[in-house]
Amino acid sequence: MAGVPSRFRRIGLVGRAGYPGLDSALATVRHFADAQHLELSAEEPLRTLVPGAGEFRPDTVDLLLTFGGDGTLLRGARLVAPHHTPVLGVNLGYLGFLTSIAPGELRVSLERLLAGDFWLDQRFTLEARVVNGRRPGAAYVALNDAVLHKGGFARVIRLAVFVGDPAEEVGSYSADGIILATPTGSTAYSLSASGPIVVPAVECILATPICPHTLAVRPLVLPATETITVQVLSPSEELVLTVDGQEGEALQAGDKLVVRRGAASVPLVRFPGQSFFSTLRRKLAWGIEGEGAR
Repeated sequence: MAGVPSRFRRIGLVGRAGYPGLDSALATVRHFADAQHLELSAEEPLRTLVPGAGEFRPDTVDLLLTFGGDGTLLRGARLVAPHHTPVLGVNLGYLGFLTSIAPGELRVSLERLLAGDFWLDQRFTLEARVVNGRRPGAAYVALNDAVLHKGGFARVIRLAVFVGDPAEEVGSYSADGIILATPTGSTAYSLSASGPIVVPAVECILATPICPHTLAVRPLVLPATETITVQVLSPSEELVLTVDGQEGEALQAGDKLVVRRGAASVPLVRFPGQSFFSTLRRKLAWGIEGEGAR
């Protein structure tokens, strides 16, 4: 159809069944796509709720719509990140810090998108690997964070953190674990562990200890060009790598976690008037002293 950018002709749908308002939101997208002659594809089980939608393949879509909360957006973003596909999150969850719009804004937002009335908020990712000896394992893509933590009893573990290649030791300490986060993840688990809030345009990696058993250890802000290696010094502990709170693997004695900037990036769709600071105020009440504050 004339006037519709070719890059947005093929729209992928990712989400979790069971959210209130999901059926209505999907119907809005389907009717809009039919009117604009756009192609839809959807993952299961959403595909059964969208008549005519094709099978979802991350490498064949021009735009990804996610339906759910931030967890759904993170999962969808990891699927399309290698292809640098724009992602628009529709918030059907509770907080929705990364999602852009509410279900009631969906049709107007799609119209604005096709009219070019939007901007792309570029977010970089991390690549996390577990190294056993000298053999690196599979690469995980993290938009928020890669977390090394205990998987068993509530006992602290001894960690050594190294930066660079060749690696220089930053220090060692006892803690419940460590969070290696992007600026995007600075408002997630890292924030709960007293890490700093970082504007997404600042390219850095955060190394935030989880409940360190010392007053001398604080979160570190490192250049995004650095490689961070975490070695577990405690023997025979049950350790787990968790990526974006959703996937990962167990570590064995002697394994290391190696994290660096990933090759993939995620462009999040934003509309005029939406900014990082306005989202902080709306979603986290940042900088708002109380109801009477001016």
